[in-house]
Amino acid sequence: MNNDLNQDSDLVRKRVRDQMRDLVRDRDLVVGLDAGGTRTRAVLASGVDGRVLGQGVAGPGNALTVPVPLLTDHLAEAVARAVPEADRARVGAVAGGFAGAAETAPDEPGRLNALAALTAALRRLGIAADSVGVSSDIEAAFASAPGAPADGLALVAGTGVVAMRIRDRRCAVTVGGDGWLLGDDGGGFWIGRSAVRAALRMADGRGGPTTLADAVGRALGVPSGALPYVEERMYVEERPYGGPAGLGGLGGEGGLGGVGGRDGVGSPSGAGGRDGLGSPIGEGSRDGVGSREGVESPRSAGGGLNHVLGPVSADASASASISISGASGSARERLPAEPEWSPDRRAAYRMHLLPAVMAEPPIHLARLAPLVAEAARHEDAVARAILDEAADHLLEPVRALAPRQGERIVATGGLLGPEGPLTALLSERLKAFGLTLDWVADGCRGAVALARLGHGGPPPTSRTT
Repeated sequence: MNNDLNQDSDLVRKRVRDQMRDLVRDRDLVVGLDAGGTRTRAVLASGVDGRVLGQGVAGPGNALTVPVPLLTDHLAEAVARAVPEADRARVGAVAGGFAGAAETAPDEPGRLNALAALTAALRRLGIAADSVGVSSDIEAAFASAPGAPADGLALVAGTGVVAMRIRDRRCAVTVGGDGWLLGDDGGGFWIGRSAVRAALRMADGRGGPTTLADAVGRALGVPSGALPYVEERMYVEERPYGGPAGLGGLGGEGGLGGVGGRDGVGSPSGAGGRDGLGSPIGEGSRDGVGSREGVESPRSAGGGLNHVLGPVSADASASASISISGASGSARERLPAEPEWSPDRRAAYRMHLLPAVMAEPPIHLARLAPLVAEAARHEDAVARAILDEAADHLLEPVRALAPRQGERIVATGGLLGPEGPLTALLSERLKAFGLTLDWVADGCRGAVALARLGHGGPPPTSRTT
């Protein structure tokens, strides 16, 4: 009798194991989410090799600033677009990196909001994943680096600035990310504000000559009659081709003309980016815990800040191209260091510029950062000094994390992208620490990697998306 019972028990256990094996085999898909202050992106991938099979995008996903019901809607919309209805039963694991979320404490508000919204969204879509994980967007971005690293340093440089030490794929220490009012030195807001300060100092005689006065004034709607270099520009524009004052191309490579990039950085009209840096909230600033809010633009016209700092308006972009990069070669050499800028025109400039700045939220100054990058590319000494100082500021939070020789540092945000204006400057400074930057566009790849790990898969050994 006992033998019969034992045999029956063995058969039951075997049947359960077979059913579980079939279930795991059937649930061979994972979903990774990158939820920022401007958009939420979902990626459907193979749980076996990480191949991307579908993508979807919806509205903002900041877990602290977006109400849970609306956050649920955005998550459901993004996942629904990424995962065909017929495949939803095959999703075995979901992981999301959320701006405003972290795991600093079990009751951390952003993390609880993100988990509640994500659970509700999956239930709405009929996705019964075995594993559902929530992390900060910076933790997900760190995991996006090749091999989905578990330990190292993360640096976000977009509208704001924040650095983290990551241990076992979780934030262990955070430096910076205190927002535009109290910190974020070296970020997009800081650079944009420095551009306006330089313009005002030139106008009242305290600062040296800089084409930023012209570019900033045009971007903020100052009448052309009050701008510096008016007479010189008229001389240049009278000779658009050839001769000692030949005009270079408007916009073109390196120019802001038409700025677009991925969300185009710096446009005084709309911050894009994930928060896209550009986002009015202030990327990098912890907006409740380390949220990048806007860091995420991989690159863009105008110095790679796009998407990170938000787009530059067409008018501002075109004017920047004309005033900064339009006069090329010998034409630029004809522009005097000190413009013929009368006291009355200087006063008019300040009279128009100050109200234009004060009329919008301070964080919108981040949209002027691309003008600094453009001016620096054309040897404007004041603009180059601003970027040098910004790079010094970015080094500070990294140094505060006590980096070890050769330690990995994963960076994200438009300021440090492939064409970012601070990439080369900061990389040179990091050599003293034996560090090199490993840049990633956003956290989707990392979220997929974390979902695969949550699904019981091995740590990825290479880029999978």
